[in-house]
Amino acid sequence: MTSLQLPLATSTQQTLTYQLLLLFLLMFATWGIWRCSGYLASHVQPRVAADLEQSAFDNLLTKSHRFFLDQFAGGLVRKVRGLSGGFVAVCDHVFWRITPLTASLIVIAIIVGMRSLWISIGIVLGVTFIVALNIAIFYTRRMYELQRAQKDSEATGILADTISNNLNVKLFATHHQESERFHVALAEKTRLAIFTWRFGEKSYFHINIINVAIEIVVMLYAFHLWQQGILSLGDFVLIQTYLFSIFSKFFDTAKVIRGIYTGLAEAQEMVDIMNMPEEVQEKAAANELTVKKGDITFSHVDFHYQQEKILHDFSLRIHSKEKIALVGPSGAGKSTIMKLLLRLYDIQGGSICIDDQPIEQATLNSLWRNAALVPQDPILFHRTLRENICYGNPNTSESEMIEATKKAHCHTFIDKLPAKYDTYVGERGVKLSGGERQRIAIARAILSKAPILLLDEATSSLDSESESLIQAALKELMKNKTTIVIAHRLSTIMQMDRIVVIDGGKIVDIGTHDELLAKDGLYRKLWTIQAGGFR
Repeated sequence: MTSLQLPLATSTQQTLTYQLLLLFLLMFATWGIWRCSGYLASHVQPRVAADLEQSAFDNLLTKSHRFFLDQFAGGLVRKVRGLSGGFVAVCDHVFWRITPLTASLIVIAIIVGMRSLWISIGIVLGVTFIVALNIAIFYTRRMYELQRAQKDSEATGILADTISNNLNVKLFATHHQESERFHVALAEKTRLAIFTWRFGEKSYFHINIINVAIEIVVMLYAFHLWQQGILSLGDFVLIQTYLFSIFSKFFDTAKVIRGIYTGLAEAQEMVDIMNMPEEVQEKAAANELTVKKGDITFSHVDFHYQQEKILHDFSLRIHSKEKIALVGPSGAGKSTIMKLLLRLYDIQGGSICIDDQPIEQATLNSLWRNAALVPQDPILFHRTLRENICYGNPNTSESEMIEATKKAHCHTFIDKLPAKYDTYVGERGVKLSGGERQRIAIARAILSKAPILLLDEATSSLDSESESLIQAALKELMKNKTTIVIAHRLSTIMQMDRIVVIDGGKIVDIGTHDELLAKDGLYRKLWTIQAGGFR
């Protein structure tokens, strides 16, 4: 009896020792893969995330003027961060969850396969089926995740828009109104979040039932093999341990896949924007625009915006170094003419040429470098005065910058600031008055040295004293430049070579100030209204 028990005990001991060695090998292999995943992730993930943000940022810079009119700045910021954040979330799940799980499955399948090939195949097929089912369920859920991400972007946009307009909220006492608006956006986002969560929980319930069913089937088959003597008791216990181990690890697969799809949904919004066709496209064979004279020709230009016709058969020739004013009622198309010249929009018919070069044949950067715009409401970067003034010409010397600010009559107020030219102006330049921002914009235009100058109500934010100073600066700025001015100020209009009167997207009259006043036309009517206001 004893002689029979010793070999059996020895055999069992060897089997257990062998299984323990395999178990330690599994643990070591899993640990090694885990560490390798971490090292690889630390090397790749931050770089790729930064590259994605850079690509998204660069793509946004190429978007058309119309694109930004339709977007919340805060929403765009969230979408850029969502692209890199979604990538990081997906990588975390792949590196820290899927890779170790896959490695464990492979090692366990090999070890179990050494005892029973069919049980090993059953484990692999079962796990594959569960993963495939999870993917199918969450692919269905994906559209709801995208909707939730969109609502999150909307809520972020409302938040940023309200914060940037906080003074209006105070002055109009609309705190409760804005709070309710944000609440509605959050409620819709929350509704979608709850829906997707509950959808996931229902899915988990059904998947878990299938999970348990697969485990039971495999265990029953292993029990059958043990009864037939094909598997030893140690084999049966080993397979049961591995089976519970692998299925318990894949029990959480649904949450991993949900995390991946959530990350993909976060990134999808920015991906859609990046894949969006550009409204204003630079031709592949575009040439650098060379401006020697500064002649500008609008020839039979047609342009409509959102199905509304703005310009129809518009033709105008502006000679080199000529100074013209565009005058007309609000909505006549004056600002549109400037935007079309800068190719912020594409025309639907006709052509626009600078020195006989069609602007659609030129590179956009070369076009913009040759035209300096001083808008009605200049927007500054939240950077120093120095950076804002030299923005278009960063290699400007200190003396050139100061000379430009003196010509624009902003050196005096800058010199009184504690940090002088290193003073930060605040977001959108809110720390400066409207007139100060206007003068900074004029100084910036002086330094650009562009041969074409566009002034869109450039003195509208100035008081009478500042205007008298700026008029002299503008006169100096306009020397030897082809200049287009939109202005209602009498002092600005009167010094133009020609005045172009526009109404309904068409030119109704052209002439000097005196010539147009001598006619009983629209210009005389506008002049009378404004002059009467001054009197």
